[in-house]
Amino acid sequence: MRQIVLDTETTGLDPASGHRIIEIGCVELVNRRVTSSTFHRYINPDRTVDAGALELHGIDDEFLATQPYFVDIAHAFLEFVRGAELVIHNAEFDVEFINHELRRVPGAPDDVRDCCEVLDTLALARRLHPGKQNDLNSLARRHGVDVSRREWHGALLDAGILADIYLIMTGEQNLC
Repeated sequence: MRQIVLDTETTGLDPASGHRIIEIGCVELVNRRVTSSTFHRYINPDRTVDAGALELHGIDDEFLATQPYFVDIAHAFLEFVRGAELVIHNAEFDVEFINHELRRVPGAPDDVRDCCEVLDTLALARRLHPGKQNDLNSLARRHGVDVSRREWHGALLDAGILADIYLIMTGEQNLC
């Protein structure tokens, strides 16, 4: 079974208000084992990053201006995730942003779920830990996952952390 643990960073909270993806990070799991295969891109959003978002991820407009646009990386992204199950924390947020970007790409599906299944680890965490904090940092602490390298939110780093948490929460194997 092939799964892709995915995270994004964005310019803000609402694609309907013009916010865009600025980073995508994916970590591949095959038969519940982390492989060396990843997908990671920074993306020029063609707009400024909101101050609140910048405080979380530290990815600034000057850096993003040198990066490719989503349309330039969309087909490579779709090829990487096609046929896999996407494992995403608070999946609706990321899927909404991905779909917003895909609709801007000629020939791309309007919905990433047309080429992938989606599993929401936030919903899973809420079932496993009702009434508790289930954000990524809280889950990492609860399950003993090291986040000491996490100075900022970062899509690839957070996808790796989520992969570890997901494997522990689903309990079929521990990490190496």
